[in-house]
Amino acid sequence: MLRVCAMREAFHEQLDGIFHDLADICGSVESAVRLATESLLSGDADIAEQVISADVDIDRARERVEDSAFLLLSLQQPVASDLRTVVAALRMVSELERMGDLSVHVAKIARLRVPNLAVPAAVQPIIERMAAVAEDMVCRVSKIITDRNVDDALALVHADEEMDQLRRQSFAELLSTDWSHGVEAAVDVALLGRYYERIADHAVSVANRVVFVVTGENPRSVDG
Repeated sequence: MLRVCAMREAFHEQLDGIFHDLADICGSVESAVRLATESLLSGDADIAEQVISADVDIDRARERVEDSAFLLLSLQQPVASDLRTVVAALRMVSELERMGDLSVHVAKIARLRVPNLAVPAAVQPIIERMAAVAEDMVCRVSKIITDRNVDDALALVHADEEMDQLRRQSFAELLSTDWSHGVEAAVDVALLGRYYERIADHAVSVANRVVFVVTGENPRSVDG
């Protein structure tokens, strides 16, 4: 009996370790979002390259989390709640990696337009706000993963609503008869809006998976 209890304790310590790693990856993603935006708004190719090069570290961190999760599954016989946590962790790390990839897409647009800026001055305030919302959401997700706080996870939806509104504003600018920045800039702004919006969507998805880990319920039904 004592041996079984010790094994269960070790199992949960390993699970906690996986969530600690997820929070660390989230911190790396937050840095990627921040630096990608900095390169975008400053036209700094070196910063863009830094984001692009650092993405391999996020990829490797994802692989380590996956390896740890699969090892747990192979060595233990998790009960339903533990299995739910491991499966959620595997899905969460995939979402986090994708957020890193989207930051790379932003950095690549910035690099492509150097020495010019990809974002015309008229729409910079919108893009800056989208970037700020995305970075804030990633930061909040890191804490949600660490604390596994359901209320904080559900509250993230409100930030996503602001992102959706900003996306609509960016489209309104692109479709305005006053748009005079050409097709290339229009494509860049449309893509950038999509990238930041998707980062926010993935952040909400990760938060929802935390809700599922804690409650075992579909986050939509928890949210009412």
